[in-house]
Amino acid sequence: MSNRHDDMTIYVEKTSPEQHQKKPPGGIEGWGADLDPQVRPAYPMERTPPRFINRHWDELEHQPRTVKVFHSTERPGLTPVFGTAQPPSGVSGKLRDVAFRYSENDLRHWLMLLFADRVNVVEGIIDDLAHGHVPNLFKEMGGPAEWKYNRAGFYRKAAIAGGIVAVLLVLNARRTRRR
Repeated sequence: MSNRHDDMTIYVEKTSPEQHQKKPPGGIEGWGADLDPQVRPAYPMERTPPRFINRHWDELEHQPRTVKVFHSTERPGLTPVFGTAQPPSGVSGKLRDVAFRYSENDLRHWLMLLFADRVNVVEGIIDDLAHGHVPNLFKEMGGPAEWKYNRAGFYRKAAIAGGIVAVLLVLNARRTRRR
């Protein structure tokens, strides 16, 4: 037996890979999409030049800014349209203001935004209580859906919450005994 590579290669299909690549395999629709554009299935939908070359506007009219709007430090200005339904307010708004001083690739930016969201939840509960509305935290935090669709997860969360409450009660009892 010789040590030449050609002698040791066995092709199962009885054709070499080079011969197989020269002609398209039969029965596979869309094979060779990078070949002749007239054969491509999507060719009639492609346009050269692109569709929006004859647009009827030069630049979008910018929305008036009536509240503080945060934008990335990596972009020069605001986008033409932005949301104003929930303007930043309170401690969470101040946290967001500080967070947007950092670039989007900085972990502090995202962690401060996540923390601001949690603070905003607490601010919302305090605001509800200040206006005489006692929030139904079980319902508003998705308790009925958890009970209906993830009962095992509900029991697990209830057990964890019960354990935390028990530990806090034991620690409080120890603290009151020392006094």
